[in-house]
Amino acid sequence: MPHRPPPQSDLPPAWQLLHASGSSVLALSGDWIAQSGRIPVFPTKPLAEVAASRTLTFDITGIGRWDSGLIAFLWDAKRSAMTAGVAVDGSTLPASARTLLELLPDTLPPVRPDVRRGFRPLARIGGGTLGLLSELGVQTTLLATTAKGGVLALAGRARMRRVDLLGNVRDAGPSALIIVSVVNFLIGAILAFVGAVQLRKFAADIYVANLVGLAVVREMAAVMTAIIMAGRTGGAYAARIATMQGNEEIDALTVIGIPVADYILLPSILALVFTMPFLYLYGCLVGMVGGFVVALGMLNITGAGYLNQTLGSVPLDQFAFGFVKSIAFAILIGVTSCRIGLKAGRSAADVGVAATRAVVMGIVGVIALDAVFAVLADVVGL
Repeated sequence: MPHRPPPQSDLPPAWQLLHASGSSVLALSGDWIAQSGRIPVFPTKPLAEVAASRTLTFDITGIGRWDSGLIAFLWDAKRSAMTAGVAVDGSTLPASARTLLELLPDTLPPVRPDVRRGFRPLARIGGGTLGLLSELGVQTTLLATTAKGGVLALAGRARMRRVDLLGNVRDAGPSALIIVSVVNFLIGAILAFVGAVQLRKFAADIYVANLVGLAVVREMAAVMTAIIMAGRTGGAYAARIATMQGNEEIDALTVIGIPVADYILLPSILALVFTMPFLYLYGCLVGMVGGFVVALGMLNITGAGYLNQTLGSVPLDQFAFGFVKSIAFAILIGVTSCRIGLKAGRSAADVGVAATRAVVMGIVGVIALDAVFAVLADVVGL
């Protein structure tokens, strides 16, 4: 059987430094493929022993395939020659290799040691405060721009598309009815169950209607609906805007001259402002129905008596208070989610980070704002 030479890809890279009159020749052979893991490291000692008057040239007649592995080896040799004071002549190298080699610096930049920063609490507090104030200013400007756009929309002079507003209203309103119904129904049922267990001990079964009605109308319907919208719609807003940021659609709108606030932000925020109050009222109704079902099943009361007690225990000012809170929650969720989407990065991972951050910030913001409303309600006597 005739002997076959090994395939070219099996030839290991090899080098040899030859000395001739007035010059040193670096002869290379084999395949110089970086992924093979066989690229040698050029030592500094051979060129350090060469006279400085010599010139280093290259013999590449024996080279097969090559990629960046050859460039890395040649760069090591070039830096060793420059350190030893030996001139380098790369005229025999391929044009592409010579071009890549010329792009690399002759010497490595000095490595700066990591500077350990000491414990500076005032600097950290100051930096955090400045960042918080800057972000607060940006969100205030965004809110003012949105408010101006809303006024122009009411006057019929807004530059947003009506189809965008209707699409956002559909996503934020009717599409969220099922989850709003389930959550608020269960909240009302849980409140009625807990109240029934305790009030039944004092023969005050009928006051379960007061407990469920006031708790749902004053707090739970507005807060739970806002938390649902923060997780469902706020996260979707942030992810959508972050995706547009990554696809450079935001940059394209800016270059064309289309205001991002009118084209993207205003329909999203207005959709939440329009739908949240109605979702709040719907959540109140469903929560009361949940309490009604549990009360009829556990307590010795009639349906008419429960309804009459509910109507007498929940005044209209409580509905107005919850209505105002739902609008404030909608503005908070919309502005925060859009802002987080606008400042997101441009990678796919940043889209997920923006959505997660919008959900977390929306939920925490809703609870914090509800605490502020509770203090204000106590001040005004509601």
